[in-house]
Amino acid sequence: MTPRPQQGEATARERAWDDAVDSFLGHAGIEKGLAGATVEAQRSDLARLREWALEEGLAGPGAVQDSHLRAFLLDSARDLAATSRARLLSTLRSFFRFLQAEGRQSGDPTATIIAPRKGRHLPDVLSVPQVERLLAWGDDGSAAGLRDRAALELLYGCGCRVSELCGMDVADLDPAEAMVRLRGKGSKERQVPVGEPALAAVDAWLRSGRPRMAGKRPSPALLLNRRGGRLSRVSVWSLLKKAGAAAGLPESVSPHTLRHSYATHLLEGGADLRVVQELLGHADISTTEIYTHVDRAWLAEAWRSAHPRSGRR
Repeated sequence: MTPRPQQGEATARERAWDDAVDSFLGHAGIEKGLAGATVEAQRSDLARLREWALEEGLAGPGAVQDSHLRAFLLDSARDLAATSRARLLSTLRSFFRFLQAEGRQSGDPTATIIAPRKGRHLPDVLSVPQVERLLAWGDDGSAAGLRDRAALELLYGCGCRVSELCGMDVADLDPAEAMVRLRGKGSKERQVPVGEPALAAVDAWLRSGRPRMAGKRPSPALLLNRRGGRLSRVSVWSLLKKAGAAAGLPESVSPHTLRHSYATHLLEGGADLRVVQELLGHADISTTEIYTHVDRAWLAEAWRSAHPRSGRR
């Protein structure tokens, strides 16, 4: 057991920790301009480290080695959630790299520590009947209703991001080929097919709804707001909330829920993962692979419901 330090020695150790922590937090808040909540979270993380280190008799951050940090992280894991543990390690990395850059210590004790792999959050996915109820909303014949129906059909029919939906121009749609051009992240363009229900909804909007909503100044945008400008992302989120409530769907439904549902339903129908990757505009197939987890969950539930030896019959 580490011997208890004398009073004057303990005070010197506390000053060493306080000086290092205060310098780092000042750098984070003023020079890096981090949000106040982030700085306070870092302060809490470093207070935890300081308390632990003083109990271990470590005379300031310069005395901390990777073995110490492993023991500290192991102790902290007993009462911290996974997200808090990940944030704690991130704070430690920033703290010790700052001290190293400032010349306060020669090495970075976090350099050999590997972050634990985070669990992947499975996206919310609607069933096909839920999607059908959602897409039935908004078809009241008004200009706004025709537009909203077209927006919903495109979100699910193309699997596009809300930014891609709002960025669509009339010229991007090719009804003859049943294709639409989308502009994704990094201004990358891709062509995706559009189904007949979405084409019919867009056609009704272009023929009857859009002329009524267009302003005096012509806009290339496919979907317009009431002032004749391009429909905003906030407006799409709002109409999803209204449509979801009318369809009896969870409050968490969002434009991305339809994108997730689009990908999952394609895989359930037998589409190849590479095809889904291209349709979604993912640069890396590892991003698309999360939908295989959703698909497996659907397959497992189908097996449990139907197989005579599943224990559910």
